[in-house]
Amino acid sequence: MEPDGDLNPDTDDLPLRANTNHILVKHYVLDLTVHFDRKVISGSAVLFLEPCSGVRSKTEDDIGPGAGEGDGTVESQEGFVCRFQDADTMEDGTKGLGKTTTRTEKMSTGERDRDEFLALSGAGSPTAPETKTIQSSHLWETTSNNDFTLVLDCCDLDVSKVEEVDVTSVSATSSLPPEVTPKGSGVSSANQQTAFIQKLISMPSGQWRQKHQLFSLCSRAPGAQDVLHFHRDRWSLQVRKKRVTSPQEFPCAVRVCYETRPTGCSVRWTKDQDSRVCVYTAGSPINNRALFPCQEPPVAMSTWQATVRAPSECVVLMSGEEQAVPIEDRDTRFSVWNYHVTMPMPASTFTLAVGHWCQVTAETPPRVERGVKDKMDCDKQVKPVAGEWTEAGLVSGLGNSSSELVKLSPLQTGSGDQTTRSHSASCYSSLEDEGLSVTDYSGTVDGSISCSHGDYPCRFPERLARSQRVIPHRVFAPVCLLEKAQMGVLKLLSQCLAAAHTILGVHPFPRLDVLIIPAGFSSLGMASPHIIFLSQSVLPAGSPGSGQNSLSLCGSRVCHEIAHSWFGLVIGARDWTEEWISEGFATYLEDIIWAQAQQISSQDAVEQSDLKALLRWRRLSDELQNSEEELQILRPNMENTGRVSESGSSMVKHALNPDKTFMQVHYLKGYFLLRFLASQVGEQQFIDFFRLFVKRYHGQLILSQDFLQLLLITFPDMERKDLTLNAIYADWLDRPGIPKWLCERSAVWSKTRLVEEVKAEVVKWILLSQSHQGKSRKRKRREPKVNYKKLTSEQLVMLLELLLEESELSVATMHTLQRTYTLQNQDAEVRHRWCELVVKHAYSQAYGDVEHFLIHDQAMGVYLYGELMVQEDPVQQALARRCLSLVQEEMDQSTRRVVEEMIL
Repeated sequence: MEPDGDLNPDTDDLPLRANTNHILVKHYVLDLTVHFDRKVISGSAVLFLEPCSGVRSKTEDDIGPGAGEGDGTVESQEGFVCRFQDADTMEDGTKGLGKTTTRTEKMSTGERDRDEFLALSGAGSPTAPETKTIQSSHLWETTSNNDFTLVLDCCDLDVSKVEEVDVTSVSATSSLPPEVTPKGSGVSSANQQTAFIQKLISMPSGQWRQKHQLFSLCSRAPGAQDVLHFHRDRWSLQVRKKRVTSPQEFPCAVRVCYETRPTGCSVRWTKDQDSRVCVYTAGSPINNRALFPCQEPPVAMSTWQATVRAPSECVVLMSGEEQAVPIEDRDTRFSVWNYHVTMPMPASTFTLAVGHWCQVTAETPPRVERGVKDKMDCDKQVKPVAGEWTEAGLVSGLGNSSSELVKLSPLQTGSGDQTTRSHSASCYSSLEDEGLSVTDYSGTVDGSISCSHGDYPCRFPERLARSQRVIPHRVFAPVCLLEKAQMGVLKLLSQCLAAAHTILGVHPFPRLDVLIIPAGFSSLGMASPHIIFLSQSVLPAGSPGSGQNSLSLCGSRVCHEIAHSWFGLVIGARDWTEEWISEGFATYLEDIIWAQAQQISSQDAVEQSDLKALLRWRRLSDELQNSEEELQILRPNMENTGRVSESGSSMVKHALNPDKTFMQVHYLKGYFLLRFLASQVGEQQFIDFFRLFVKRYHGQLILSQDFLQLLLITFPDMERKDLTLNAIYADWLDRPGIPKWLCERSAVWSKTRLVEEVKAEVVKWILLSQSHQGKSRKRKRREPKVNYKKLTSEQLVMLLELLLEESELSVATMHTLQRTYTLQNQDAEVRHRWCELVVKHAYSQAYGDVEHFLIHDQAMGVYLYGELMVQEDPVQQALARRCLSLVQEEMDQSTRRVVEEMIL
């Protein structure tokens, strides 16, 4: 079968080509080697496939009111969701996970020539032959169009071979029941293999270790004699077997041998803040298709296991349920790392980071830092040698990292995946000492959890998981940032994890790693299963002991990413156009979780939340005034949301649109919708409903109506207020602009106590500036004595935003402003507004602050380049060009292109 011919790859929409309605990848086994010298990852991906039992048409209950009939979608109740990247140059922005359209929908905007399109996607311009046919196996053209085609999402991979895996030897020696491998003259070898693989796929979750061991053995089996033909175009890898005409006859185990490309935009090759080489999966709009051939649509849930070989001095971090133990390969000077997941999730959630990072510990960082610097290149850690460990030991062992100077304390584990104790202060801390109360999830709604998802080892029903307020966690950073990571992330992480448990209950994942990602990372954070990437911009800028005020951005961002464990990972959107389901929820919950982590009073929490709401309102208003209307809609496919083509393929709208990349509408408008709903039912009742919703839908994919319908059922009084499903769609989800409630509410937020305090301070600064106007700079004068009130970080942001509205501020005022609040030592949100003020008023004495921001806060500095250029000041324009020249090699490619368009 050919892929749908009407998917046009020459727009800023992203094709999802995988035919998930016909056949699904149920498990991946990846065997990868990282080559820093060539900037490629080579290896193989073995895909264990299961043909879909049948194609059914979704009913109105499945898809929602107004959806047409006959839309073929594969039935699936297993859990997943996309990895979510918080990518915005300001604070809460989105990297644009994209939008799905129906197969017949016309492309409306963003038509570009091929070279520009590929450049925007970060892949560079193609050579002439790549524009049509990129790669095919020998005799691909001899296969028939009647042969079944396995279509995988793939981009920027060099595929050398695709072969069927012959698992005969594994099935013959396995401990599976004998009926799995039928004998007799009437049963072909192919049928025996199919039966074995299907039985392996369907093994119960209680036997997951045995299951993964068998998957591993199968993945190392030789290739079958029958040839598989393949063809790779710009966005897909297509595989056929001659005379196989249906998915039921297609091989159930397929090995793809391939190599990534240095320019592939799923994989980022760069240097860390210590100028040491590293690589990580970038969370680009095309997700992981340039890392390995896969099925990208949300319904394509699968488990995976991965073996990664990397230079011995490196640390390999990955989405995985157990901490990996590196095994030394003495022949190659590489270490071997093994990871796995047992919860079915999409390929887009697979995350990999390889570099020379060190674990942040509770030790005094300066001492640790000196030790690492003294022996940076002398890694003498004794590691297991390949072949000396049993497979069971690899799966269950928890050991040390590759650095002998910053050690990973081993964890003492109990049964299953429940870690009960750790000797490492960086993994667990006594929350009783921090004043955080013990909260048992069983007391929120009722004591039972009835899972509605497919079979996997779920934590939600487990009693130990319910009382595990803080899961084991580690923080990794380059050496130069160890101290800041300790005083920021490590200091707050256990508090934030415990607060999230108090609000939402059971942690969906058994452990968490946090990595301070290289400076070129184009967002403030990205949440994936078991691992969070954080930008260095969230780290405190001040000195140790500078107070809680300096930790506000770090704490709220950590809470935002942790919230994605529930909304974005264990509960996910069934249609990527409904990005608000994850980002709006995480933005709403970050305030609640952060307030709980700080243990502030309910009154202080309300005031803090209202101030943040006003700041977000101002940001959203500005964005909606300067963006296309079609990019402002939270449910752009409206009644077609959730629909795909007959094969399962679709398009992700605007995924490669550079304007979409920097927009925050799904974060902010989604956040305000949740605030609106909370105002209708009561704040505490709304949080209680969140716990009910998590209990009902964890491990599943949802659409907007799943959340809204349960809300309307739980609170029937809402419909008596004319808050119907269609009314919410019309006001919030299906149209651009700002709902009436939000305009009215913003007036209330602007009169709260914290905002009034800021307004009073603004008056003082304006009066000070006016007092300097018209006076000779040579004349010495005594500054009027003014008592300025101490402000929180959010209040400082508001203060600077209001001062940005002033047409003129004197040089003396700018100097006093900087000195009064030590603005260069505030968090990145405050420093960003300060830099805007410096640029607007051409305050040359602080141009160094602007340069520092553009170099060290690349995730937030994009718009500053535009401000520097629009002023048409030669000095400012030279500053912008100089900063770009210093960081362009480490910048995210799409961000770099946007900046270059501003400057060049």
